[in-house]
Amino acid sequence: MSMKKISRNILLLTTVLLGGLMLACTGANENNQNDENMKTTLNLTKEWDKTFPLSDKVEHKKVTFTNRYGIELAADMYTPKNAQGKLAAIAVSGPFGAVKEQSSGLYAQHMAERGFLAIAFDPSFTGESGGEPRRMASPDINTEDFLAAVDFLSVQDNVDPERIGIIGICGFGGMAVNAAAIDPRIKATVASTMYDMSKVNVEGYFASEDTKEQRMEKRRAIAAQRTADYKAGTYKRAGGVVDPLPEDAPWFVKDYYDYYKTKRGYHERSGNSNDGWNVIGCQSFMNQPLLAWAHEIENPVLLIHGEKAHSRYFSEYAFEKMTGKHVEGVSAKEGNKELMIIPGASHVDLYDDKAGVIPYDKIETFFKENLK
Repeated sequence: MSMKKISRNILLLTTVLLGGLMLACTGANENNQNDENMKTTLNLTKEWDKTFPLSDKVEHKKVTFTNRYGIELAADMYTPKNAQGKLAAIAVSGPFGAVKEQSSGLYAQHMAERGFLAIAFDPSFTGESGGEPRRMASPDINTEDFLAAVDFLSVQDNVDPERIGIIGICGFGGMAVNAAAIDPRIKATVASTMYDMSKVNVEGYFASEDTKEQRMEKRRAIAAQRTADYKAGTYKRAGGVVDPLPEDAPWFVKDYYDYYKTKRGYHERSGNSNDGWNVIGCQSFMNQPLLAWAHEIENPVLLIHGEKAHSRYFSEYAFEKMTGKHVEGVSAKEGNKELMIIPGASHVDLYDDKAGVIPYDKIETFFKENLK
């Protein structure tokens, strides 16, 4: 395979496939400030600019917190109205290449409507969060972002630090499982329509690029791009979800387009909606497997995926890594690890409420049973 073709494949992977499939650092941590007096180095919007309406059942405010690399993260906090006492709390992020104004905020708001304090945060290098250069991804730093969210939640006056869970969507589903494997403070984890970003980078889709030679060609292509970027003094962007949409695009790419490129889910700060990740942005996933220690997670994990999703095998792989049990296309439970398959649902059906298939009742029950 030629270098030119490999470069094209890398570009496609980081745009369409990783895209929807797929600045500041501070030592100060003003973690519990209201919008009006929050001290932050970030440029945070004050108006409501989500892809979904604000619920009249919740209170909303902006918050910030800092991860252990000194990167300040921006989040939206959703609190049940008239809530009293210490609440169970949930941190939400994803999809990979999205922002908190999209799917993660929607999930967080639904959880707040059901009695949880919830935050939806932008990962490092994206959205309103800090970190330079922009649009980079890291299996380490993005896992750390979840741990930093737990740090933040654990010191809130209205949160019970022994009752904290997380939700990761799409590529941040894999990051959430990785976070659960390293941090036992996370008492329960949900991964919705997850991607294993390490697996897809290393193997390609359905192991279509799973040979030593193919991986080496990808490494060479990324290395060449690094040299070109350094010479140029800037990072080449891979492009977000492909636009205009080719007539012969795979159906799941059409699904991504329908979400990220239309009024339904478009957001100006979303990489997937615009110019995507840096071409070299996902390099680290090539040799840093996210699910290496998933089999040692002691706390409960719920994996949710659509039956018709092209990405379903990532959740099935994660379930097998955690339990040793191989399943395909069916729901399964082994101990406190559960795989829930939504009949007829696609990958993007679990991004928002258009299809009405996100199992909020199940997620609520899972957290209430395990955050007590």
